[in-house]
Amino acid sequence: MGGTHDDARTVSIKTRVGAAETPNPAAAQSRGRALDLTLDHKKLEEAHETRRYFAKFEKIISHLQGVAESVVSENTALATEIPILREYLEALAGTFTALSYKYLLTGRVSDRLPACLSIDRQESGFPIYQELLQMASDAMQVENHLRSLPTMRDLKLGMINHILREQSAPLDLQFAASQREYYEELSGKPLFWARNDPRLAWTGNVDQSRRKYRLHWAMYDSQQNIPVIYIMDLEDSGKRPLAKDERRWPRVQSHLTAQSAAALKLVTIAQGFDRDFDDLHPKRLRRFFIGPMYSHTFTQQSGPLRQVLSEASSQPGEDWALAWTTETLESGSTKKEPSGFFGSVEMQVFKLDPFAVTGENGEDIAGHTHQQRSLILPQRPYQILEELNPPGFSKIRRYVVSPSGKILSYK
Repeated sequence: MGGTHDDARTVSIKTRVGAAETPNPAAAQSRGRALDLTLDHKKLEEAHETRRYFAKFEKIISHLQGVAESVVSENTALATEIPILREYLEALAGTFTALSYKYLLTGRVSDRLPACLSIDRQESGFPIYQELLQMASDAMQVENHLRSLPTMRDLKLGMINHILREQSAPLDLQFAASQREYYEELSGKPLFWARNDPRLAWTGNVDQSRRKYRLHWAMYDSQQNIPVIYIMDLEDSGKRPLAKDERRWPRVQSHLTAQSAAALKLVTIAQGFDRDFDDLHPKRLRRFFIGPMYSHTFTQQSGPLRQVLSEASSQPGEDWALAWTTETLESGSTKKEPSGFFGSVEMQVFKLDPFAVTGENGEDIAGHTHQQRSLILPQRPYQILEELNPPGFSKIRRYVVSPSGKILSYK
């Protein structure tokens, strides 16, 4: 689910996007695959459909806040990591609130305005990556938009006068109000962006010359269209504290954001970081995949979940499930490697899951120490899932949302 990456689909997507307009069979086949990519996306063309989508996600994200309090364990999330997760989940909720205002009147003002929200109906259930890129572009021009739009008070007075005089819905004014709300959300509230740059916090000292830091950052993965959160614990043996080092800290931020694709294995990210920074020593790297979101109404799923959500759809608001996957990589020991003519550097030896699937040449495919897969779903789908008891779900922890909103955990 959320933590796995379909390599075949990745290659397929890259091929579709890069298809060239050349008059040969190979190019024609590439154009066909490009059309297939558009089939992975779904445009919500009606205002009521868009409102249902955002209402569903608002409810799911509110449940995530409760789940975040329940996942505390060595393999899922440490208690000290919960505030970080909560911060990103609140930012994600802010992003969905902003987008809900942007598309509030989809299809009602005219055939073209406002544009339709595009979601990934095959792999994630979330808005596509381009939606967050456009939101970031809008944020760059937010002051200009707010200056050009009437105040909310003037817009409301205008709506009242229009209703009294015209005896009709003031759609143009409603659209202007929705756009003002959108830009106000962008102007100052915490949001989850396509790239959320690394931040760090000092967590203590090993000794006088070795400090400990916790770094965290997040990305909206452009291939899977889901939020991905990273937390790294490291030790710093540099002469200057990393937080005050104007040379190393910008390099660290740039390195981590450039190497944070969900398709990369954790061990690849950690080893690359370990090699590039001689005096920074990653001891633990954790990655959280928030999604995919499965819904009978908005996504196309296969396997047991399709039947589960189809049966659950008879009860409004019950036809969803959200995957939550945690991958963890830990350093087991260190070794010295030569550096220059006479020097040496400390390198980490990472522990890899001994039970992970290996490739044809015996290489580790997973690239982590352990992985915890979870599924968050309402009570009705959970009951159907238990009745079906499909293979492959035995190792997935289930967080069940009761009708009262209480979160129950089952293994």
